[in-house]
Amino acid sequence: MTRAVLALGSNLGDQELNLRKALDGLDEYLVEVSGTYWTPPWGDPDQPEYLNAVVLVEGDVTAGGWLELAHGLEQAGGRVRDPERRFGPRTLDVDVIAVWDGDEQVVQDDPVLTLPHPRAHLRAFVLVPLAEIAPEVELAGHGAITELLKTDEVAADVPNVRPGPPLR
Repeated sequence: MTRAVLALGSNLGDQELNLRKALDGLDEYLVEVSGTYWTPPWGDPDQPEYLNAVVLVEGDVTAGGWLELAHGLEQAGGRVRDPERRFGPRTLDVDVIAVWDGDEQVVQDDPVLTLPHPRAHLRAFVLVPLAEIAPEVELAGHGAITELLKTDEVAADVPNVRPGPPLR
């Protein structure tokens, strides 16, 4: 049995519907769902703003299995990967942020899946909703969510994370 933090985001099409469909696809695993947040795009500013949320999931799924599930949700949501725009717009983005196998956080540096997510500790659009549903979480190698929110880079971005519509 593993637990995972997944980050959901959408900035194309009906963003609320895209996130709701992702939740439907995760229904059997859902433990907790954050509120949604509007945020500016990260890494590629020439695109619409994102609607983001974070979920806590649990199931008899490996770390790689969570990634496969995430990719399946993205594909079902109509995501098309553009190799020219790594951080470009998307109907649905599902990132595996962290995974725990029992009480141990999975730490791996693999070309397919790096855990914890290598940039999560820098992204207010992940940390703000995660703090809402699991403020006690720590990202291995980076520290507690509540402390990461206070770092200069993240704290400067927190005002850009604005509450969005409820998903549930």
